[in-house]
Amino acid sequence: MKNGPTLIALLVAVAAGGIGGHYLTTGSGPQNAAAVDGQKPAKKLLYYRNPMGLPDTSPVPKKDQMGMDYIPVYAGEDATATDSGLKISAEKIQKMGVKVEAAKLQMLDRTVRASGRVEIDESRSYTVTAKFEGYIERLHVNTTGQPVGRGQPLFEVYSPELVSAQREYAIAAQGVGKLNEAGSEAQAAMRQLADSSLQRLKNWDISEEQVKALASSGSAKRTLTFRSPVNGIVTEKKAIQGMRFMPGDTLFQIADTSAVWVQADVFEQDIAAVNLGQKAKIKINAYPGEVFAGRIAYVYPTLNAATRTVPVRIELANPKGRLKPAMFAEVEIPVAGATQVVTVPNSAVIDSGSKQVVIVQLGEGRFEPRNVRLGLRGGEFVQILDGIREGEMVVAAANFLIDAESNLKAALGGMQAAPEATAAKPATVGHQAVGVLNAIDAAAGTVTISHEPVASLKWPAMKMDFVLANPALVAGLKPGAGVRFEFVERKPGEWVVTSLEGK
Repeated sequence: MKNGPTLIALLVAVAAGGIGGHYLTTGSGPQNAAAVDGQKPAKKLLYYRNPMGLPDTSPVPKKDQMGMDYIPVYAGEDATATDSGLKISAEKIQKMGVKVEAAKLQMLDRTVRASGRVEIDESRSYTVTAKFEGYIERLHVNTTGQPVGRGQPLFEVYSPELVSAQREYAIAAQGVGKLNEAGSEAQAAMRQLADSSLQRLKNWDISEEQVKALASSGSAKRTLTFRSPVNGIVTEKKAIQGMRFMPGDTLFQIADTSAVWVQADVFEQDIAAVNLGQKAKIKINAYPGEVFAGRIAYVYPTLNAATRTVPVRIELANPKGRLKPAMFAEVEIPVAGATQVVTVPNSAVIDSGSKQVVIVQLGEGRFEPRNVRLGLRGGEFVQILDGIREGEMVVAAANFLIDAESNLKAALGGMQAAPEATAAKPATVGHQAVGVLNAIDAAAGTVTISHEPVASLKWPAMKMDFVLANPALVAGLKPGAGVRFEFVERKPGEWVVTSLEGK
């Protein structure tokens, strides 16, 4: 029984410990006294982030290369929270000039533009040549570029072969008439000789009119006149009076310019929209404000590797000869969409080169940057292949400012809607600071500023470079001036000044 008091004391101690543990676990003890008194419990520390917004975190406190302390991030402030949208008050939306439009399903009409040049229609180009040997006795057309009409005399030639062939035909033609009373064999032989002589003259391109004159007169002409085969202009003249020519020599080149070609160089990415028979609009520098209508007649099967273009031939009428070969032409080919596609305004797309982003309005004051895949581009709209659905509201103006803030959600404190306790206090767009303008680099579009501490980013005073959103911001300011400015982060580590004024 001596151990009775000891056992009783031990049981009392255990019971007291159980009561105390229950007291602690139920939140009724001193640990939660602050919560009882209305104070918030301590937040859980997650990690430390880079103060300049770079994608770098640390589980323990540290400093960056400029000696700035990393900023702690607590539970509830994590940039990877489930709500990826940005919350912006109606006042800030109005101040930023945000405009939204609905992504809509429509036929995407576009215009393919290309440069080109006027060329002679190859199917309307003619060569004047002789099929026998001879000499040019006289030139009727003696200048390049001279207009000629169909059947107009070009030059006269003398050829011993031609004179001999004419005499042979004349004798044979007369012999056929004189041998009417002779035997059939003699008549047939003479007629065969006349036919062969006539065919020889025709093979030399002697006109039917000259042949009839030869048959009726019975005397050979010393010279033969060559005439223009078409209405056009002389593009090449090699004939010289008195010169000797051989069979096959080109003496004149004549082109009919009542219709011409325009050879347009269409870029590789646009060639799929170009087809035979499409209409084209041609603008010529020589005739400002005037538009010529043409039609695509041929798309060449080859690609120019140097310019990444495909030649396209456009045919158009040139009745007054105003379009001259080698003139520069601006070509527009309207392309109608084949089917309805989802489109957004061109201004809604933020193109960084490696990706394309569209800011989507999730609800009243909530926005989300979304990667998209683009299709064809029209005059004012662009096709969305993936990322946006019909009817979703996209930001068509001021999307740059929203995208700049969305690159680092930990820095969104100035853009998110304020808690109820501070809802009456309007937040500012970006971060505000004062300092001294040290230098202006107009070529690079940057400024160097020694600024005072920035409370919204927990930055100490330092000297750093900023990118100017608009070069006009530094108009009238000189290095050494005190300034008051506002800036945002366009992408990690790149800070852009959106407002700058002397103080």
